[in-house]
Amino acid sequence: MAEQPPAAVAHFRAIIADDHEFTRVGLRAMLEGEPDIDIVGEATNGREAVALCREACPDLAILDIRMPELDGLAATAAIRADSPHVRVMIVTMHENPDYLLEALRAGASGYVLKDASRRTFLMAVRQVLRGEAFVNGNLTVQLLQRLTGAPAPARPRPAADRLTAREREVLGLVALGKTNREIGRELKVSVSTVKMHVEHIIAKLGVSDRTQAAVRAVEQGLISMKPSVDR
Repeated sequence: MAEQPPAAVAHFRAIIADDHEFTRVGLRAMLEGEPDIDIVGEATNGREAVALCREACPDLAILDIRMPELDGLAATAAIRADSPHVRVMIVTMHENPDYLLEALRAGASGYVLKDASRRTFLMAVRQVLRGEAFVNGNLTVQLLQRLTGAPAPARPRPAADRLTAREREVLGLVALGKTNREIGRELKVSVSTVKMHVEHIIAKLGVSDRTQAAVRAVEQGLISMKPSVDR
């Protein structure tokens, strides 16, 4: 069963970039059944992907990490700088926290493994198109735990200092991979209240989504991640 498209939304345009034709055909096949998503181009390397985003003006660019001429990470940064309206989702075989960190720093909004189910892939696409982030929860926690061991900057950014105690609490739960609904249940507040807190956190930290907010918070020492968390 296809993932339901967002209500009252026009057609989305997407491009696919992967140097393996087999992968491109598979990704295209998963998206072609979606009535509101049009594949407007394919690229075989990162440089072509950057040019295609400039020419075709897609809403979403789906990129592999390992590509010739310009890899997916460099292409992501170039696309976000050149075509900031384009959201980028990385689809890769590498379950690697270091790659995830580099992808987020480059501006990617999604990181999906190639062995994901069609349902998971489409869920990721929908979330990224809605302006949200999608990253495998376990991989996010691995990344944040790894960052905990890195030295924090001597002085946090002023915007980060303005986080309230409740926002820091919400941010800690976001870093654990919890959804807004799960955070609401834990804090005994409504989902809309949690959403408002998350929006404030994203704005104060100067990032584009909740996953990047969690990474920024750990890097700045605002929250910590322990290998074993008992909640």
